[in-house]
Amino acid sequence: MDILGWSLVIILFIVGMAGTVYPILPGALAIYAAFFAYGLCITFEPFGWVFWTLQTLIVVALFVADYAVSAWGVKRFGGSKASIIGSTIGLILGPFVIPAFGLIIGPFVGAVIGELFVVQEWKHAAKVGIGSLVGLLSSVVVKVVLQSIMIVLFIVWLVV
Repeated sequence: MDILGWSLVIILFIVGMAGTVYPILPGALAIYAAFFAYGLCITFEPFGWVFWTLQTLIVVALFVADYAVSAWGVKRFGGSKASIIGSTIGLILGPFVIPAFGLIIGPFVGAVIGELFVVQEWKHAAKVGIGSLVGLLSSVVVKVVLQSIMIVLFIVWLVV
């Protein structure tokens, strides 16, 4: 059962970290699920209320930061609500439409199209598209850091 438990934990950690750049994967929820996989297959004994509270707060912070940081990039470059929505749609659909580069092209094109509905000026819309990329890359950095903290806390709780 230990081998199954550790295998699930490692797989869920990999899926979680891959979710930082590929939005269709569950990301933080996969890492959170790894803690339950460990508990169910091995033991919940090392994890008390402090562990679960910290991990839950990090997951909540990840969800808030994911949207807020991406939206910040668009807003910082003068984008409207339509460009934020377009960027989000592009982020979700981009990897399916253009598998190799859709993660970058999708949010950019989505933000530009969204902004063109409001402003109808190509130069401004392109600037907002760049802002969506800045927001996306900033969001990825925040997610990598917070999800790494989740994994490190898990390991620390097992060792201590």
